[in-house]
Amino acid sequence: MSNITNKSTSRREFLKNTGRIAATTALAAGIVPRVYAGESNTIKVVLVGCGGRGTGAADNALSVKNGPMKLVAMGDVFENRLKSSYNNLKNMHANKVDVPEDRRFVGFDAYKKAMDCLSPGDVAIFATPPAFRWVHFTYAIRKGLNVFMEKPVTVDGPTTRRMFELAKEATAKNLKVGVGLMSRHSRALEQLAKRIQDGEIGDIILQRGYRMHGPIGFFSSPPKPPGISDLLYQVQRFHSFIWASGGNFSDFYIHIIDHLCWMKDAWPVKAQALGGRHYRKSPEGVTYVDQNFDTYSVEYTYPDGSKFIMDGRCILGCKDIYNSFAHGSKGIAIVSKSGDCGMPSSTYKGQNPERSNMIWQSKVKPEESNPYQNEWNDLMDAIRNDKPYNEVERGARTSLVTSLGRMAAHTGQETTYDQILNSDHEMAPGLDKFTMDSPAPLQPDADGRYPVPQPGIVKDREY
Repeated sequence: MSNITNKSTSRREFLKNTGRIAATTALAAGIVPRVYAGESNTIKVVLVGCGGRGTGAADNALSVKNGPMKLVAMGDVFENRLKSSYNNLKNMHANKVDVPEDRRFVGFDAYKKAMDCLSPGDVAIFATPPAFRWVHFTYAIRKGLNVFMEKPVTVDGPTTRRMFELAKEATAKNLKVGVGLMSRHSRALEQLAKRIQDGEIGDIILQRGYRMHGPIGFFSSPPKPPGISDLLYQVQRFHSFIWASGGNFSDFYIHIIDHLCWMKDAWPVKAQALGGRHYRKSPEGVTYVDQNFDTYSVEYTYPDGSKFIMDGRCILGCKDIYNSFAHGSKGIAIVSKSGDCGMPSSTYKGQNPERSNMIWQSKVKPEESNPYQNEWNDLMDAIRNDKPYNEVERGARTSLVTSLGRMAAHTGQETTYDQILNSDHEMAPGLDKFTMDSPAPLQPDADGRYPVPQPGIVKDREY
């Protein structure tokens, strides 16, 4: 393990040495399936969590051009998702996917089996529901692995505190860790952040973020069907359950929250919010049993007293708005023109973003226009050239600030950053011990309905 922190050791020597040690140990113990044994500078990758986002992250990883990479193992709790992901990745990257059946793992311990196929210095991708992030990251650190983890990385105060400590451990071991908040790797937003912080639009006094559209993903869920446990149902439809994902608020709105905090170069200290459940039946009349609100409106307050309003809505037939703005004392910035980080970003004199008032508009090289690919290019550059790189502390802070707004809406109380950080409500303790037969963290009532937030009634936790 000393080679991990020895910066005088080249990447090629490091991979050669650690690969030899790991292979010898594995053969002696007889516990690791066959792994790729190609060039000494090939970085091996595993995918833990094989849904759409995980498949996309693996595609980005295998599309990096600064050195050879191989996907060598995959893990999920759903075999059908793993199979679909494997087929898609094999079709896209035939020569870079070497995952025979004995390295396709199913179950809550699949993450261990997949990572056991790697050598120190290789890369693990975590794209399961975020509740499991600390469990998988703990094991990766123990194995000396670099990591890419999807957002959010936490859903409550106790796991955020845990992730802060794990971030320190990863840095101490010189591990490189990326977090899937791809807005931070948008070259347009990088340009805009510098201009704002250099004073181009003056002091930021107000920010507005919007993500309003119809239901997507697993935003809403009907009663659990027969043939699947409550635990697997909740993992499968993770957007519907706060313990698993932070609900749709955390999963859908975190990118805009993250990049507006970046533009402000500050973190909110408190939030007040409102929201409600309006249409909780399908067009066929099936009652939804998930925990989400249909609408949210959060007012965050920064240390200097300035405000940030985040509005979210998942209702069909309403006006779709999906962008973000920063208002300064001298002008306004369109941060994201469309989506989580849609180009171009631009700045304007005054508060009307009309073309005649434009000061600047972002320009990005075509090869750097995809922030999802940029974040992988940046991570792999750090790994191959041994640059400091650990986004976990910021990712955990962004996740907590997002949860802060969600908690304020769900409780109906003004909530501070310190209150949620120091909360004792860990929504799903013991996740590192889960098996396929474990009870779910959330139990339904006799009608198959799960607990929902009750603002003003349940004030100290979300349900």
